[in-house]
Amino acid sequence: MLKNLLQVFRVSELRKKVFFVLGVFVVFRIMANIPIFAIDIAKLQGFFSQNQVFGLLNMFTGGAMDKMSVAMLGLGPYISAVIILQLLTMIFPKLEKMYKEGGPEGKRKFNQYGRLATIPLALLQGYGMLTLLQRQGVMQSLSFIELGSALITITAGTVLLMWLGELLTEKGIGNGISLLIFAGIISRAPANIRQLALTWDPSNIPGYLAFGVMVVVIIAGVVLINEGKRNIPVSYAKRVRGRKVQGGSSTYLPMKVNPAGVIPIIFALSVLLFPRMIANFFKDNAGLAGEIATGLSGALANPWIHGSLYFILVIMFTYFYTAVTFDPESIADNLKKMGGFIPGIRPGPSTVNFISHILNRVELIGALFLATIAVLPSIIQGITGVQVFQFLVGGTALLIVVSVVLQTTREIKAQLKMRDYETY
Repeated sequence: MLKNLLQVFRVSELRKKVFFVLGVFVVFRIMANIPIFAIDIAKLQGFFSQNQVFGLLNMFTGGAMDKMSVAMLGLGPYISAVIILQLLTMIFPKLEKMYKEGGPEGKRKFNQYGRLATIPLALLQGYGMLTLLQRQGVMQSLSFIELGSALITITAGTVLLMWLGELLTEKGIGNGISLLIFAGIISRAPANIRQLALTWDPSNIPGYLAFGVMVVVIIAGVVLINEGKRNIPVSYAKRVRGRKVQGGSSTYLPMKVNPAGVIPIIFALSVLLFPRMIANFFKDNAGLAGEIATGLSGALANPWIHGSLYFILVIMFTYFYTAVTFDPESIADNLKKMGGFIPGIRPGPSTVNFISHILNRVELIGALFLATIAVLPSIIQGITGVQVFQFLVGGTALLIVVSVVLQTTREIKAQLKMRDYETY
């Protein structure tokens, strides 16, 4: 690893990419610390620390949300827009054809739709967040002009982050959106370590040791699941063309244990957040609507109900998202066109059924792992009674951090390998 790191800085092109990524990180952190207007920071941070869902969203933005900064929504609206569009491909055949069969031009149009959908989603999420904070008494009431200017500023910050993420993908190393989320999570590490030092209690040493062991277990589990694959053997029949014999080779079709990545966790958080925000809008009203909203808000605040719903939703969205992005029928058709087949399985519907059967079994392991990681901090806190620091043992945070590091490392190795070939 050290050798590869030194090699990166020796290659001029890779060195420029690394410095470009670091420069974008600096811009992101500056945006995260520019407040929209004056506000009681202590009261706002207290609200996010007491609310698990909002606290997790605040962690993804690198603390930009509890500072009411320009980048307070982070990349949430853009990610939500892309996820919604991908789910709509299951409803609208034309959109699915453009996404899966349109080639580079189809992907470009699909991405453009995602960018356009980000703006109304940012306005809606910004309005909901500001209204919620006002009704919770965390911030003062805003006039129409103040609210409008705040929404424009928040939306502009989200669009700017979206543009920076695409620039990172184009000119940097790795996926730009993932890198920005990674930067937001990592930026909270010094504050969490400082909080741990200030609240150090020798009587809680067993709990701290348990947290340390859990960190190692989570990292090992994330690496194991992310790198884990189920290889399906594939053989190619021999074909004679003129005097040449082609084919006759054997390879395998890799099927990842966790094909959906962290998308199910992010989408489950969005689904859990939406009804809570709606309930907070109506719980102060008189009548049946207010009673229903109060009951819903109280139920979602219950850690057992929240954890159970979170666990179930992550499993559901793992299967749902994989169904959108992974098509066994298309894979079986491509194998048939290329003269490939799975030994012992007939081409066509039998191959589709076999791939679907293997996918469902392997995917169950990935879905249970994601769901367990998502609710793990609450479980540990309930057992040990020690406050969980999101960066240190936050399963979702560690999952994202380790996944991004693995992805970026693979891309760096690929870049170095490509330049090794160029020297021969």
